[in-house]
Amino acid sequence: MSKVRLTGLLVSAALLASACVSGGGYKPVSSELPGLKLSFSDPAWTGGPLPDGQQCAVFGGKGATPPLRVEGIPPGANAIIVEFNDLNFAPLSSGGGHGKIGFWHDGTSVAALPAVPGDTAKLPEGSFVEARAQSTGMYASPGYLPPCSGGRGHVYVADVKAVYKAKKEGEESRLLAQQRITIGTY
Repeated sequence: MSKVRLTGLLVSAALLASACVSGGGYKPVSSELPGLKLSFSDPAWTGGPLPDGQQCAVFGGKGATPPLRVEGIPPGANAIIVEFNDLNFAPLSSGGGHGKIGFWHDGTSVAALPAVPGDTAKLPEGSFVEARAQSTGMYASPGYLPPCSGGRGHVYVADVKAVYKAKKEGEESRLLAQQRITIGTY
């Protein structure tokens, strides 16, 4: 085996090992995952036009994630990961393009996820930045990037995932259930 190929394999193995503890890549527990029941905890959020001010700072807002109620969380979940995406802007349309926010979970079947401010890595206790928004330049955010299309009618969604997030070396992070909710248009 060539030295270059061996080095590549070692780097790949190290990245995979770190992903298990760092939260990258959650392995689905089955080919057909159960769905979660999702609803907004604030009546201003309807899945239609965004509530006033919930856009990004670039367009004059101070947006935050919508507070959500998550039901049907399976046993074994220790975190809820929410991936935010803009379905109409390909570079940020999947995989948490607008950021991935995590919430530690106590093992019950229901969770109340608080609103998390956008454009910051300072989050409420019990929540964490799983992955920062993939946006760059003046749109860069260290955490969640609120809707930022400038009012062009883009559809924003949240992919909510109940997971077991590995806590120590050698453990595997697992995806236990998931569901999508449309958070609104802007």
